[in-house]
Amino acid sequence: MLTWRQGSSLLRERLREDAIPLQDFLDAVFVNPPTRVEGTAVFMTPDQGLTPTALMHNLKHNKVLHQRNLFVTVRHHDVPWVGFDHRVEVTPLGHDCWAVTLNFGFKNEPDVPQALGLLKSRGVALDEMDTSYFLSRDIVIPTLGQGMAMWREKLFAGLHRNAAAAADFLRLPTNRVVELGSKVEI
Repeated sequence: MLTWRQGSSLLRERLREDAIPLQDFLDAVFVNPPTRVEGTAVFMTPDQGLTPTALMHNLKHNKVLHQRNLFVTVRHHDVPWVGFDHRVEVTPLGHDCWAVTLNFGFKNEPDVPQALGLLKSRGVALDEMDTSYFLSRDIVIPTLGQGMAMWREKLFAGLHRNAAAAADFLRLPTNRVVELGSKVEI
């Protein structure tokens, strides 16, 4: 458990070191915007306000941006239930982009598509068949001289590789999920 906890902390640190503030990134992208394609892209991100690596990889490789883009962070709270009236927080970022926070209590079962359906009352209607979910898939690379002892880094890399998929936990539709990966040295 200690290895998982410390390894997760190291991984988050490494990812934050390379992260770009989301608003700065969007401002730079829209100076000379890429081709916009129909539909909605939902970029899952653990850190609100930072650019998801899946977005950067999508722009780098596919050179397109969807018509509507949601940057979604899921928060779990130390209360048993979070009602639907407090489930969704949304902040417009301009250019048909929104930062969205989904709040769940520890007894709520996270269902991202259902929670995003609540955005309709806030003027952001999503067509389920026209929405794609983008996830970052990080591959942990153990390295000498950093973080933990090498055997613990290798153990964490194995644990991380075998951890349950976020898409399943968040109940994302399997035929609408795109995972873009990167290697991260800890």
